[in-house]
Amino acid sequence: MRLQGRVAMVTGAAMGMGQAFAQRLAREGAAVVLTDVDEANGEAAAREIRERGGIAAFRALDVRSPTAWDEAIHFVRADFKKLDVLVNNAGVGIVGSIVDCSLEDWNRSIGVNLTGVFLGCKSAIPLMASGGGGSIINIASIWAMAADQLAAGYCASKGGVRSLTKSAALYCAAQGNGVRVNSVHPGFVQTPMVDNAGASMPEAEAQAYAARTVGRVPLGRIGTPQDIEGVVAFLASDDSLFMAGSELVVDGGQLCH
Repeated sequence: MRLQGRVAMVTGAAMGMGQAFAQRLAREGAAVVLTDVDEANGEAAAREIRERGGIAAFRALDVRSPTAWDEAIHFVRADFKKLDVLVNNAGVGIVGSIVDCSLEDWNRSIGVNLTGVFLGCKSAIPLMASGGGGSIINIASIWAMAADQLAAGYCASKGGVRSLTKSAALYCAAQGNGVRVNSVHPGFVQTPMVDNAGASMPEAEAQAYAARTVGRVPLGRIGTPQDIEGVVAFLASDDSLFMAGSELVVDGGQLCH
């Protein structure tokens, strides 16, 4: 119960890693605001936490919209009075090389994966600072440090998250506002996003992609959301008080190659 009495917000929390993060933070004692564009699954995820004895609410949020962020932060302030933890998790994984990626897909990747994180940090920092500080956890990817030929927009967006995290961390440190900003870099994790990306490729292409990515994980398996949630809980807690601008890789050893 490291997070007893704290308020956390998780974007992209209707399923996959975001749902796992919200459940873990609730088990650690936090009141959790789950957000997503998927209202039906988001409401169900929040209800499941409440049925298990946790405190949870759902709020619809398109992370690309400044207005939606203003409304979400207003909701947190009005209902919970403060914000201690923000997990910027919402993301999309769109397949496409530098030649094949359409401008529409590029803009969607940048909009959700990078602009959404920018707006989340920008919106949350003042509320966190007014309460004495907090922890922002930006979910990036190992493709922020390495890359694959079929993920041009995704790689660019996650690389941006990595660098933006450090800029935000330096700003908060210079302001002395008590807000810590760090990033988590998962490898391949079994989520609907990963499944959908694989399903969008021709079979031969998908097999080749899996061979050069998941097939090279030293620990010999794809990750699960539960493999990542403990790292998020750690960064949300006081156990990480001296961490700012850090990047935690959770990839089964893949970047060792």
